[in-house]
Amino acid sequence: MTSLSFLRDLSRAARWHRRLLAGVAAAAAVYFGLTSLAPAPPPTVTVLAAARDLSGGVVPTPADLRSLELPADAIPSGVLKPGADVAMRVLSGPVRSGEPLTDARFLGPGLVPSGSVAYPFRIGDAEISALLRVGDRLDLYAGTSTPTASAGLVAHAVRVIALPASRSTAGALIVVGVSPAVAGRLAQATTNSRISVALTPDTS
Repeated sequence: MTSLSFLRDLSRAARWHRRLLAGVAAAAAVYFGLTSLAPAPPPTVTVLAAARDLSGGVVPTPADLRSLELPADAIPSGVLKPGADVAMRVLSGPVRSGEPLTDARFLGPGLVPSGSVAYPFRIGDAEISALLRVGDRLDLYAGTSTPTASAGLVAHAVRVIALPASRSTAGALIVVGVSPAVAGRLAQATTNSRISVALTPDTS
């Protein structure tokens, strides 16, 4: 009886192990089947991005940059690739950490309209520059020392092309794209007047 009982137990264990192995094999088949049907990951492109928050008006160093993998269909126009020469390129405005860098983020011919020049000027209230963004349009006024005289309009709807981060007790620096004639008027006005700015939606 003992031998028969042992054989029955052995046979039962063998059947249980066969069912277990069959179940494992079936699960593996399902897994590999689903894996083969899953879509392949989308192709990616390596681009150049900011490694940390960067201020406008600075030249990025290698430590300020990192490589970033992005889906090929999400690449912005003009994006820079690793190895791009940015050693002498100045950021036109602040850049957030992880943001892909494009050619539009740097000062260059593309930011200054044809027939225009980049003209930097300083405003007395540094806090005002914190309200501005690259691409904003400004009306520029030259104040006078006469309390009853109105400030004169020097330039209308000029575009901000850079906001260097340097600020001091003397104010903040703003760079605008203007015609040579307007640059001449601004140069004259800044010698004996204080320049004030007003945001305008007019893009003409």
